[in-house]
Amino acid sequence: QVQLVESGGGLVQAGGSLRLSCAASGRTVRRFAMGWFRQAPGKEREFVASIGWSSSTTYYADSVKGRFTISRDNAKNTVYLQMNSLKPEDTATYYCAADLVPPYGRVGYWGQGTHVTVSS
Repeated sequence: QVQLVESGGGLVQAGGSLRLSCAASGRTVRRFAMGWFRQAPGKEREFVASIGWSSSTTYYADSVKGRFTISRDNAKNTVYLQMNSLKPEDTATYYCAADLVPPYGRVGYWGQGTHVTVSS
């Protein structure tokens, strides 16, 4: 089993930045593709970004391309999402995903989510 704990969410003004972290425990995730998804109120969960186990491959949703960067530190069993130039439409609960079929397929494990609010 894998437990995922997200952190780093909060309130930020439009144009600002946040860095989300997802710490995995219970089992190493270094061989798993990892990703981030988000769900805004009243909307379905959507793909944000994913990264292969070796960090050589990354995928991004068109809506965040050029603004968000996904990375991972396998030694720390942690994946990150650097979010820059945030927009009000980025407001959502962000979920970490592990054991993902890239770029946004079947997910083996989900975190509980961390909320991001971007004010205009």
